[in-house]
Amino acid sequence: MPQILLVDDEPALRDSLTYTLQKEGYEVMTAVDGLSAIKQFHKQVPDVILLDLMLPEVSGMEVCWRIRAFSNVPIVMLTAKDQDIDKVWGLEAGADDYVTKPFNTRELLARIKAVLRRRSTEQSLESK
Repeated sequence: MPQILLVDDEPALRDSLTYTLQKEGYEVMTAVDGLSAIKQFHKQVPDVILLDLMLPEVSGMEVCWRIRAFSNVPIVMLTAKDQDIDKVWGLEAGADDYVTKPFNTRELLARIKAVLRRRSTEQSLESK
């Protein structure tokens, strides 16, 4: 069962998305701020990170940079910041995908599956 680290400070979104992801067969770990996200990541490395940009303690951008310094785990930015420059910065910071709020749940699930497929293909190629 793939594990997802969901990092968002909005309780309603976090709860509803956790429920949806669990229904789809994912194990979900959550964090409410950037600092706890980094701690959670070090405790148990997930298969995918869904990461809000605007977080208390440490920003989502900083979380992305810190994780990218030593890991290639797929990161999907999930944020209300919808300006083109925000998307470019997020992707240049190391995100694999960028989804703006409000989002279509089916589309988000498809994007999660896509990054998992790419990661699986990369790992298969590395082991050959």
